[in-house]
Amino acid sequence: MSHTLPLLAALLLSALLPARAAEPDVARLLADADRFRVSDEQLVIETRVNTFKSDGSPDKERLYTVHTSTGRRSLVLMRSPAEQGQKVLMVGDDFWLLMPGTQRPMRITPSQKLLGDASTGDIATLRWSEDYTATLVGEEHCDTSSCWHLSLAARRAGVSYQRIELWLERSRHLPLKADLYLQSDKLAKQARFVPDSVERPTQIDEMVLRDQLSKQRETRVHYTSREKRAVPESWFNPMSLTRNPTLE
Repeated sequence: MSHTLPLLAALLLSALLPARAAEPDVARLLADADRFRVSDEQLVIETRVNTFKSDGSPDKERLYTVHTSTGRRSLVLMRSPAEQGQKVLMVGDDFWLLMPGTQRPMRITPSQKLLGDASTGDIATLRWSEDYTATLVGEEHCDTSSCWHLSLAARRAGVSYQRIELWLERSRHLPLKADLYLQSDKLAKQARFVPDSVERPTQIDEMVLRDQLSKQRETRVHYTSREKRAVPESWFNPMSLTRNPTLE
């Protein structure tokens, strides 16, 4: 009897305490967040990049067509007159810049600037779950709602950022904002994600990048359209691209 009473008391106490909410599946959180940026493995994404000066006035604009495919592959076609004919190819951790009239693709890094604070990696890579391992920091308050704070560590050296602190809306796992860190662990940029709808978001329409290293400039990456489309395998081969610069 003496052993039974403490056991009953412990059971009664545990029943009165509020149940601890189960922690979310971190892999699912990241996969859900990715789907707001890339809804299918093979897409054509028309992208407009605008830069703004430190006083907020407009600076430059560039247009890009981004072809995404399986196996961490992307092809960025530059559409603006100042860059017409240039291409950036990403295959895994390898990036190439292809210039019109040349026969040799040039190796570049994902941190290579395209315009403003938008790098090749910002435009060509759109899936965090492929490049990062996530851990849950906890639940926090973001503006007017609760959110999940994830810390993303790069799985390999050849990515744009070695660490990303990412905040997702708690209920729908919509990306809200991110802090982007370099290999030196310096905060390079802060990103804010703008959905297509506040009430019923289905995709991210815009990524706003704020430079944290120097001039506090702003770069807006606007995804003007997305279309499910597969392209020839040869488009993801750098030597094939040099032989077929017009992609016919």
